[in-house]
Amino acid sequence: MEPDAVGGYVQPGFEAVRDAFAENFERRNELGAACCVYHRGEKVVDLWGGVRNRATGEPWEEDTMVLVYSSTKGMAGLAMALAHSQGLFDYDERVGAYWPEFAQQGKERITVRQLLAHQAGLHVLDERPTRELVADLDRLAAVLARQRPAWEPGTRQAYHGITIGFYESELLRRVDPEHRTIGQFFQEEIADPLGLDFYIRLPEEIPSSRLARLERFSMAEIFSAAVPLPFMLTVMNPCSSFRRCLLGSELPEEDREQVYARNLEVPAGGGVGTARAMAKAYGVFANGGEELGLREETLRALMAPAVPPIHGFRDECLMAEVSFSLGFSKPNPKNPYAHPGAFGMPGTGGSFGFADPEARIGYAYVMNRMGAHLEDPRDRALRTALWRSLGEPDPYRA
Repeated sequence: MEPDAVGGYVQPGFEAVRDAFAENFERRNELGAACCVYHRGEKVVDLWGGVRNRATGEPWEEDTMVLVYSSTKGMAGLAMALAHSQGLFDYDERVGAYWPEFAQQGKERITVRQLLAHQAGLHVLDERPTRELVADLDRLAAVLARQRPAWEPGTRQAYHGITIGFYESELLRRVDPEHRTIGQFFQEEIADPLGLDFYIRLPEEIPSSRLARLERFSMAEIFSAAVPLPFMLTVMNPCSSFRRCLLGSELPEEDREQVYARNLEVPAGGGVGTARAMAKAYGVFANGGEELGLREETLRALMAPAVPPIHGFRDECLMAEVSFSLGFSKPNPKNPYAHPGAFGMPGTGGSFGFADPEARIGYAYVMNRMGAHLEDPRDRALRTALWRSLGEPDPYRA
């Protein structure tokens, strides 16, 4: 890819990020992508390039949006954090105190903190979350409430790949005076005030011309990506916790007419937006969130180390050591993506976004050619260039 095929700009000192972005097209099989960084409240990197649709060759443009899968969890986590900051709930209170019907089938003592850390044992629903069920909020709430945990809550961790968003949204509906879903709360309390092109529930009026079409990886690419054997086995096993937690639901996948389904709220994996929107949201939180009225107490909670369940951070779905806290993935020795106080979330295929309050960084990368790596080399190259530009090649240990 020629350097002039990359759109956007970087501020002086961040040229290495632009070089890494161009190299992703030249050396790492990038198709279409965008990367954005906010530093100390200022946009210092804003890049896009490639094509949004391989079949037509239409270019990825400044306002192109894409489905980011589990990176959506990060935006939902910001919404929950802002709700906490507004005094709507306490992280250490029992979920049942706000949602009485939840307190059944062994869930009576589950705290909000445990739920948001994937420690509630609710990673699989007995009733498949179809489109019809997801659209019927009251019926969905009843299904969520009567689910029995897979084990004693607080003892183990299992990635709640899809369910965490539904539980977050129903909890928020119970505590919000306006009874908004998490998608509505995010839109009205974060996206609209900050002018973000990001939707947890994509509206009908967004034209398909703004949406990138995803290109999925093959099973052969999973093998060539040197994925750890335990994870490979759990991906291939149709009865594994991983397959059951992710493949038993219906996400807003591509369709011929609208690219992605509209008006379907899947807060754990259905977000559609730009890298610029994600980076700005994270950047605002990284700088204290004054624009949104974020309390320092909430930011300190987000920055605090993750609290492990009794049996530690080895995840029963992901078959790896993963640290989750308050709806986010935290840096750890196996994934030192930023300073220890950072918080963010990757998505299937390679997208990633995070806030680093110590460095006052908001970062996001999105793409439409999905990769099969657990840590995508395209994203890693961009982050490596970013930290070197800031003079911190190893921020986790700085």
